Amino acid sequence: MAEFTFEGRETLEKEAKPIGGGAHVLVPKDWIGETVAVVRLEQERDEDEPTEE
Repeated sequence: MAEFTFEGRETLEKEAKPIGGGAHVLVPKDWIGETVAVVRLEQERDEDEPTEE
């Protein structure tokens, strides 16, 4: 696993939700126009493993 160091003002931990052919993470409206970083915290799921929806 890689280690990252960020400096910032706020943090969130949310689940990425499916949308079209990708995924998105919603952030607060007052973050519009800000630069954000997204880091995947969990390992990739096995393709045969069922997902919870």
